[in-house]
Amino acid sequence: MLNFNFYNPTHIVFGKDTLDQLNSLVPADAKVLITYGGGSVNRFGTLDKVIQNLPGRKIFQFGGIEPNPQYNTLMKAVQIAKDENVDFLLAVGGGSVMDGTKFIALASRYEGDCLDLLTPEFDLAPVDSAIPMGTVVTLPATGSEMNNGAVISHKNLKVPVFSMFTFPKFSILDPTLTFTLPTTQVANGIIDTFIHTVEQYVTYPVDARFQDRTAEGILKTLIEIGKTTIEEPTNYDARANLVWCATMALNGLIGAGVPQDWTTHMIGHEVTAMFGVDHAKTLAILQPAIWEVRKEQKRAKLIQYAERVWDITECDEDLKIELGIQKTRAFFEELGVKTHLSDYDITEEKIEDLILALKNNNRTALSETGDLTLEISREILKKAL
Repeated sequence: MLNFNFYNPTHIVFGKDTLDQLNSLVPADAKVLITYGGGSVNRFGTLDKVIQNLPGRKIFQFGGIEPNPQYNTLMKAVQIAKDENVDFLLAVGGGSVMDGTKFIALASRYEGDCLDLLTPEFDLAPVDSAIPMGTVVTLPATGSEMNNGAVISHKNLKVPVFSMFTFPKFSILDPTLTFTLPTTQVANGIIDTFIHTVEQYVTYPVDARFQDRTAEGILKTLIEIGKTTIEEPTNYDARANLVWCATMALNGLIGAGVPQDWTTHMIGHEVTAMFGVDHAKTLAILQPAIWEVRKEQKRAKLIQYAERVWDITECDEDLKIELGIQKTRAFFEELGVKTHLSDYDITEEKIEDLILALKNNNRTALSETGDLTLEISREILKKAL
């Protein structure tokens, strides 16, 4: 097992009717800026319930945070936070709203050029404070409710933002708040959680048994409840398991002491930026193709994945790998998500545009070992057609 530091201070409040605890979690004298995305929190009454549970606070609102939150949009919220001396942020939504709110938290206290906070090399943002924030999760997918990372879009580039000051103070996870999600968003959340897990698991062995077994538990749970929670959106137990898996997949626990890949995300970000394909759908397209190209580099863990996650044991090792990849693709397709670039009208002629974007954004040495070159990315994209 590799050396690691693990720190996670977020208070998780999980279960039915936990929104009622909001009043005890937000400081009584706070000036609160509530952030959200589209109109769903208004349509389904979630925003009204949030405000009802914050009596006595001065409340401001900022809506319209996009999927793949845009820097220029977020800066408008930063101006409100500065003008009104906001001292607490509350994100009500999914990963994009939570990510955007983390940036607002940092930028509102930053005296320099806020573009400095966008750190392509995964460095910590150059800050010494941020506005404290909490979250009310309405879409389980990214795990942003229990980590200190965000992804912000600026000029067709998706850039990570990290800070030790952007762990949410608390996150309310009430699975019933996710019952009204469209089917495609639920499928995206399942796939996003699945890929978050394998990015930290299907690398190379370091004898991190707890991390491996925990990752395998998340993956097997997603396989067990994935179709159910899409077909039965008010099945509380299925949805509760999805919500908790999404949080646990990216709160640092399964990634502690193990090598991590993130190739699927790095290439996927370019597909989203260039063609507007949902983030999770790009992951479903790319992951099987990456494993097909990188079979030898990931051989030991792909065999372990096939055996422990898919229970493939009665065949030779090469066939185990093949079947594991096939079953992964079939699982995504079963959720209603297509798994080839051509399904989204992305043709071979566009691959060189993606390669150029990877080059320009310095994504030229990807993978857990840093040996995945642009030429290998080209091979992966062709395989993904």
